[in-house]
Amino acid sequence: MALPPDQESHLGHHRWALLALTSVGAFMTPLDASIVAVALPKMGPLLNLSFATSLWVQAAYLLSIAILLIPLGRLADQRSRVHFYLGGIAIFTVASLAAALSWNGSTLILSRILQGVGGALLYATSSAIVTSVFPGHERGRALGINVMAVYLGLSVGPPLGGFLVDHFGWPWIFLVNLPVGLVVFVWGWRILPRTEVTRKAVAPLAAGRMDLPGAALLASLLLGLLVPLTFASEWGWHSARVWSLLTLSAFSALAFWQRETHATLPLVDLDLLRKNRLFAAANLAALLNYMALYAIAILTAVHLQLVQGRSAKVAGWIMLGQPLMQACLSPLAGRLSDRVGSRLLSTTGMLLTALGMGLLSVLGASQSILPIASALAIVGVGMAAFSAPNTSAIMGSVDRSQLSVASAFLGTMRVTGQALSVAILGGIAASHLGPGGWRLLLRVGGSPQAAAAFALGYRSAMATGAGLALLGAWASMTRGAHSGTASA
Repeated sequence: MALPPDQESHLGHHRWALLALTSVGAFMTPLDASIVAVALPKMGPLLNLSFATSLWVQAAYLLSIAILLIPLGRLADQRSRVHFYLGGIAIFTVASLAAALSWNGSTLILSRILQGVGGALLYATSSAIVTSVFPGHERGRALGINVMAVYLGLSVGPPLGGFLVDHFGWPWIFLVNLPVGLVVFVWGWRILPRTEVTRKAVAPLAAGRMDLPGAALLASLLLGLLVPLTFASEWGWHSARVWSLLTLSAFSALAFWQRETHATLPLVDLDLLRKNRLFAAANLAALLNYMALYAIAILTAVHLQLVQGRSAKVAGWIMLGQPLMQACLSPLAGRLSDRVGSRLLSTTGMLLTALGMGLLSVLGASQSILPIASALAIVGVGMAAFSAPNTSAIMGSVDRSQLSVASAFLGTMRVTGQALSVAILGGIAASHLGPGGWRLLLRVGGSPQAAAAFALGYRSAMATGAGLALLGAWASMTRGAHSGTASA
């Protein structure tokens, strides 16, 4: 929603403070996705968590984010992005306290769902706020810093989680959010103009009701897609539950498209996909990017430790190059996109990602640290070159009244791509293990046969990821002329 000129000017004067605030949210949301994975082995026995419950502790957070992103982004565009952002901080902080006080799996899962609500508000509004308060010639630079915060959250999560669990206990992976959330909320509230939204300022679109049928169909679509992809490893790909949910997702997708085509005030303006070629192709590139990349860390960690026999500490150091490159170079890539445009950088980034994954598929069998670390670093450089420019292009291709929806749509591509990456690349990596292969690979001492089978699958998975990255480069390169409100 467009603010009155005096209030928009007020927020513009505080744009760097707002960038800092939104970057904290961009850091916290992926941090809590990655930090819990390290703590689950110790949380499990203390809370009597089954394997299925442990999966739900992780899945509940990401699923609630995915389902709510676009509806909450729509509401934020209609009402007040900064207020919605601060509401997300408040909900996320309270939910973190509830998670720390959980006494069994059910209370922890409910707390994680509530955290996901807060996380969805942060995801949906963060990039939108940055785009709305920065002029076009500074947008890429600002979004580069925002993207850097996302990568720092993903990178810091595992080591921070290990430290907190070992020295203070698992509740502290959630309690650490409390002082950060409180400071950000108070700081943000002081920055806001006292009347950021007035009834007179509300656009006619904001007076409309939420498209609840569309939101329900979107939720059905995403649940039907993401739940079976998350639990297929436990249920088995031949399970009736898996294919029933995937069928539900397909029918929901058709019904959602039909609903949004004829709705008076649709949840998603389908013209963004049908007529805004830049928006559609850049989001497709983002989906392919996460499909290619997200499983790299999971599969490479297994490969380095269980196939090559390296310690977790050594594996962590080898893998540090990728997130380090992403975090360090994202602001530079964003700044360059302000000068040379986003298409060249995002296309080059995907090509570098394909090169890095191709090298991993060839060098995966190497016992030397340097080739694997170098390939991962190349992937990190490619990811940095792609993300901030691509995000800037997406946010600059839409009208200011649709910034939160655009941010939420991109977030949905991210979460969906992550689930597809684990399902597709993980399935390929495990394809040669056979029945009971994972147990043989994970048991103490391992199994030479299982290790060799996984190594073969790992190389195939990395080659597949390289192919997905090449498709992402094609989507970036052929996306067509800009059709939005700012230069792409």
